[in-house]
Amino acid sequence: MITMRYCPPNITFNDIWIDHGVSKCFMHTICTSIIFLYLIIFGSIQLWIYHKYGTETDENTLPRSKLYKLQKFVLYLVPILSIIRIILQATVLDDGKVYGYMILTTVLTAIVYPYSIYILKVERHKLLPSVPPHGHGLVLLGFWTLAFVAENLVLINIGKLEWWFHLNSLTDQIEMALFILRYVSNLLIFALGLRAPGIANIFDSDYRVLNDDTVIRSRYYQQRRSDNTSTWRNLWYKIKILAPFLWPKSNYLLQLRVIFCFALLLFGRLINLYVPIYNKKIVDSVAIVPVEFRWDIVLIYVTFKFLQGGGTGSMGLLNNLRSFLWIRIQQYTTREVELELFRHLHGLSLRWHLGRKTGEVLRIMDRGTDSINNLLNYILFSILPTIIDIIVAVLFFISAFNKWFGLIVFVTMVLYIAATIVITEWRTKFQRRMNLADNAQKARSVDSLLNFETVKYYGAETYEVESYRKAILDFQIQEWKSMITLNILNILQNIIVSGGLLLGSLLCLHMVVFHQGLTIGDYVLFASYIVQLYVPLNWFGTYYRAIQKNFVDMENMFELLREEQEVIDAPGAELLDVKCGQVEFSNVSFGYSSEKFVLKNISFIVPSGKTMALVGPSGAGKSTIIRLLFRFYDVEQGAILIDGQNVKTVKQESLRSNIGVVPQDTVLFNNTIRYNIQYGRIDAPEADIIAAAKHADIHERILTFPNGYETQVGERGLRLSGGEKQRVAIARTILKAPKIVLLDEATSALDTQAERNIQAALSRVCAGRTTIIVAHRLSTIIHADEILVLKDGEIIERGKHEELISHSTTYHAMWQAQLQNNQKNSENEKNSVHESDSTISNKDE
Repeated sequence: MITMRYCPPNITFNDIWIDHGVSKCFMHTICTSIIFLYLIIFGSIQLWIYHKYGTETDENTLPRSKLYKLQKFVLYLVPILSIIRIILQATVLDDGKVYGYMILTTVLTAIVYPYSIYILKVERHKLLPSVPPHGHGLVLLGFWTLAFVAENLVLINIGKLEWWFHLNSLTDQIEMALFILRYVSNLLIFALGLRAPGIANIFDSDYRVLNDDTVIRSRYYQQRRSDNTSTWRNLWYKIKILAPFLWPKSNYLLQLRVIFCFALLLFGRLINLYVPIYNKKIVDSVAIVPVEFRWDIVLIYVTFKFLQGGGTGSMGLLNNLRSFLWIRIQQYTTREVELELFRHLHGLSLRWHLGRKTGEVLRIMDRGTDSINNLLNYILFSILPTIIDIIVAVLFFISAFNKWFGLIVFVTMVLYIAATIVITEWRTKFQRRMNLADNAQKARSVDSLLNFETVKYYGAETYEVESYRKAILDFQIQEWKSMITLNILNILQNIIVSGGLLLGSLLCLHMVVFHQGLTIGDYVLFASYIVQLYVPLNWFGTYYRAIQKNFVDMENMFELLREEQEVIDAPGAELLDVKCGQVEFSNVSFGYSSEKFVLKNISFIVPSGKTMALVGPSGAGKSTIIRLLFRFYDVEQGAILIDGQNVKTVKQESLRSNIGVVPQDTVLFNNTIRYNIQYGRIDAPEADIIAAAKHADIHERILTFPNGYETQVGERGLRLSGGEKQRVAIARTILKAPKIVLLDEATSALDTQAERNIQAALSRVCAGRTTIIVAHRLSTIIHADEILVLKDGEIIERGKHEELISHSTTYHAMWQAQLQNNQKNSENEKNSVHESDSTISNKDE
């Protein structure tokens, strides 16, 4: 009768510590049993609570993340690996010897991991009547933590022959491969457990999927992030946005540069390994008998140092060559991002632009584009090389020295990186607050300077300076918090690095002094290599913080990029074909918000070449009609037609190219008069510009300026008078030669004499063109073919001037009120002149 042993021969369960290590029988039994009992007991209690008090979660709120699928896959993978191991043990490994502890471990693992998946699904689909969850419950988190700790405990047996770390046989190699798979799987399970991709968190504005662009657009960027939200959240989504700008898909030469830069990067990692090796050879050549003058080794060493440069490679030939080649790639990325952001901002609706802060938007654009280039440099040429160097160093020390050196380097690196990530994530909120304060400071300064006239009018210079001082102080308070937390991080990093260097140096020196297989050259190799490794590692924290900062800086840019374009061209939109220029509003209703309609069932037709005027009190909806026709907004109900074509079904560019506008408040570019007139038609020749200026009755005035058409108009055209600015706007519209002309109270801000002068120019603009005029002064629209009187968004009267004043109606009352007002103004002017004459005659006497 064959009996199965629970433990291997010559080992009992009570033999715990044998030959400087723990037996497999004891460790696997204890670790697996503790994990199994923990989850069965506490998991069952949790399931009982969920089944008794839990309520079903709305399926629409559950995140559909690929990370959740990965989490379930890895949880199934671990027991599968355990089953594969025992099958191999019975058929291939150790002559088919299977022991009781192996069966126990496999059975418990095959039960406990699927059980955890069941608990995971319950947590996902049910809610307890308490505070909504921020992630998984403590039971699952504890189970995954214990499983990962159990895998790490195996490393204390790295020197014991019973274990597989020495890779002396096929059995050891298969065991090591399975261990690595289990280790990586449990690490992923632990990390994903902290992320909780399958749990809907209502406090997280982006709890929907990473890959659901619609939800991200509607939820992710409409709400300001929490201070404690990780900048790595939605990393894949950010990469998808940036990816088109990173790879120069249209330039093959730049693509070759990218490939060559990465080749230089990999070659540099190889050089970093051989520099300390040749340093060791130099020392051994003079320390070990027979002593030799190895000039060839010195030459090779110096050549490698020349290629490598300093400890961080900052002065090396390889790094400088790579930096030189990367300049064009960096410029490509910057150019594409800035152009796309600028294009996107111009595509946003008037509603968004009316609410924007110019200074803050400019600051966001600058920081966002700079952060992309910095992010690429840090990740590709700092973080990635450092990680590769760490992996190479660990493998090299294990193979060239022994496993303890590799373990020291590995543990030091892991602790350093973990501390850096944890503390940096914690201090991210201070960086965000500092950015918000910086935005507020810049917005305050720009807003004040743009409105300097108003500041002067009210003598508010002291108030503005004091307000700016408060904004600076707020920024500096947040900056101080960010910097003090940085100092805390630096101190902790220094402690970890120094501890690792101390342990490694003591061990290496001990083995040299007691002749345990190492020479003085080996100590020099260890010291030089470890210092070489720690130099970029010391910068790792800086790189990681910089990456965090760049992600934070990009968050505002992402918000801009994800702002919805309210008015977009319909799929398959065609060009507007204007033959006659007839404009029709058919039952149009519109409101800037859903609560209140500004226009209510408006209908009218402006025949080709005719003029229609819109009058009425402020807020009646006159300017809204102009904005809708120009398609700054889309109507909710009804339709706007031009020659029978719905403006919502044609391309915006073709619509606006056929419409000319002379607005009430003309804003000019801070450029020359020539530039501002030519803006009506960018490719217009000199003769057409001058002809347009003559038709607008501004040519002679321009010639009186010292620089003529090259005169700078100043910011927003402030160096010109109101009438001059209006004439430039008229000249610009004449040069555009549109089929339809919109005059939005074009003369309301001018005095009577200036208005009369400009009316002649406006009549030339409108001659033979379909025209819609919004006016307050009724005297300017008496020639209109039809006048619409609006009140509260409705047309209450329509007709010609003579028809409307012949009845005792609203228009008649407005006309009488303006006549009385003009009469009073005339009497006041006469009185003023009479008083001036009297004063002069008295002085003469």
